[in-house]
Amino acid sequence: MMTSHYSDEDWMRYALKLAERADQEGEIPVGAVLVLDNEVIGEGWNRPIVRHDPTAHAEIMALQQGGQVLQNYRLLNTTLYVTLEPCVMCAGAMVHSRIQRLVYGASDLKTGAAGSLLDILGHPGMNHHVEVTSGIMADVCSTYLSDFFKRRREQIKMQKKLNQILR
Repeated sequence: MMTSHYSDEDWMRYALKLAERADQEGEIPVGAVLVLDNEVIGEGWNRPIVRHDPTAHAEIMALQQGGQVLQNYRLLNTTLYVTLEPCVMCAGAMVHSRIQRLVYGASDLKTGAAGSLLDILGHPGMNHHVEVTSGIMADVCSTYLSDFFKRRREQIKMQKKLNQILR
């Protein structure tokens, strides 16, 4: 039996495809894929707006799906690939789920909790530490997010102009 071994870049490309789904739904384009033994056991994309749920982040969705697949909340020996550095909530979920490794693309200097603003995953007081690899395809991930926010600002600007015309 032959098995393929995928690289961090391959899995990040997969996460970027999931981020596209978030973008198509009008969500901030973040995608996440949870991998065990080189197989996908969970995937997610941002959906807090669509689901009216502040916890519906890509990472949380992937972790929840992984828990269902494994029938266990402990996701031992897994790697989570995410296009954007996780927030505090998502980093906390990673600690509780006991993932082995996090790989992310773009850093988040405003809310990143995997080393940029805070370091939840490596905090000495935590009962589990997650190995972190950052900057995988960072330029692509960052550009995708920047382009999304640029489009969003343009849409808002156009809406304001339209509202002024219709007054």
